[in-house]
Amino acid sequence: MTATLFCGGVIWTGAADTHAVLVDDGVVVAVGDEALARGSGARQVDLDGGFLMPSFADGHAHPLYGGLEAVGPQVRPCQSVDEIVAAVKKYAEDHPEQEWIFGASYNGSLAPGGLFDARWLDAAVPDRPVVLRAWDYHTMWVNTVALERAGITPDTPDPVLGEIPHRPDGSVLGTLREWGATDLVMNVMPPRDEQVRIDALGTAADYYLARGVTWVQDAWVEPADVATYVEAARRGVLRMRFNLALYADPRHFDHQVTEFAAQRRAVQEAGSPLLTANTVKFFADGVVENETGALLAPYCSGLHSHGQQNWAGQTLAEAARRVDELGLQIHIHAIGDAAVRQALDAIEYVTKTNPPRDRRPVIAHCQLVDEADLNRFAELGVTPNMQPLWAQLDALMTVLTIPRLGPERAERQYPIRTLESSGAPLGFGSDWPVSSGAPLDGIAIAASRRTAEGEPPGGWTPHEILPIEAALSAYTAGVARQAFAEDEWGRITPGASADLVWLERDPRTTDPARLPSLAVRATYLRGEPVYRAED
Repeated sequence: MTATLFCGGVIWTGAADTHAVLVDDGVVVAVGDEALARGSGARQVDLDGGFLMPSFADGHAHPLYGGLEAVGPQVRPCQSVDEIVAAVKKYAEDHPEQEWIFGASYNGSLAPGGLFDARWLDAAVPDRPVVLRAWDYHTMWVNTVALERAGITPDTPDPVLGEIPHRPDGSVLGTLREWGATDLVMNVMPPRDEQVRIDALGTAADYYLARGVTWVQDAWVEPADVATYVEAARRGVLRMRFNLALYADPRHFDHQVTEFAAQRRAVQEAGSPLLTANTVKFFADGVVENETGALLAPYCSGLHSHGQQNWAGQTLAEAARRVDELGLQIHIHAIGDAAVRQALDAIEYVTKTNPPRDRRPVIAHCQLVDEADLNRFAELGVTPNMQPLWAQLDALMTVLTIPRLGPERAERQYPIRTLESSGAPLGFGSDWPVSSGAPLDGIAIAASRRTAEGEPPGGWTPHEILPIEAALSAYTAGVARQAFAEDEWGRITPGASADLVWLERDPRTTDPARLPSLAVRATYLRGEPVYRAED
């Protein structure tokens, strides 16, 4: 393999600026003047005044789901219930061969309270099941045929870890909340074709590589998903790095935990350097928007009181301990302040109970953190993997979130700068396809706390604005540390893999409002271009 010399622009190593990088056999071998001296015979990449930096990494996302969204009706861009219904109707007419119509992910703020009626979908498709996931992926909207196939009737009780809303007359509405309810439908749906699922991983790779991302934490993987990744690895069609987080369900954990080692072994035996399965994912709670996020104080509406804790009492701590005994990383979804506290308590229990080791536990989202718990992240070495794109006054926030939390708690959301300043090892993720997987979209919000329209002018909760270089680090070196890969990628330094992204200009000197439009000229994985803007 011919050595490659990158020069002719600004190069940010993750720690300092330089003017040249020499890559050989996929590895950075020199930077600065040494790179120029040793790279006289190398192939040159002229950065043309652009900006080269370590490629981005997404510390919490769902790439398989994101890829599959492209297969069903395109409801994500829809701005009204009528638009969604029209999109579903057209898709059903264009695909008469499909027994089930399955799509994602609709805007939950388009109906009052996030409650969508099955009869609206019946008007489009009355004779086949229709299943749509909301953009939070915790909520589902289905038509009447889907309810019938799942055996959901007015007499069906709310399942464990789920809710089935009803109309005033007692009939089932058509919105299902959380896994206990959505699983009633998912369990009777036919499986997706395996080739479609493998192709979806390719769609996800296309999406991510075009945005400068080369590593993704798939934060919710079930056995069938592991099989899909393994088959893709065996076929040699993976084009970026993935780490799998095996899903831990409190309803089935005693069985699942006996299978985790075998699933990790299957991934290892696939023999791909791009695929690992080192993590287990727990859901401590749901989401604020449907009032299943677990709060220390009740919701303003009182509809669900304190929300939903998925693991009762000490069960999360005990499950985390058993996962830790397997040498797997703990990764906990925690939205509300009660869930964050339970997650921190569980991790503290593990550190006190199991022998010392390099654990690097992760708590994802951290939307609301009680003041008493802010310093515990640093004390316990917990990575708060946060989704900066959510820290803005968009429709989701103003229509669904703030009315449920009230103004005082709403102002304490997403304490990104506070956690970073406390010494917590901050990492960023997108939760794609829940929200945009483009790191620059999230970094624009982290560095401004303003919407795309520039509101509010000084930024929402401006004390939580993160300096741009810290935001870039959270999407690169921060996630590399989370992934136990700081010696492999995440910085441009001799010995590191040449995982790089070439941007058209320096994001550190760009107005945050313009960051989302900053062009990615190329993305490199192990020194080879895996995306080029002209391709």
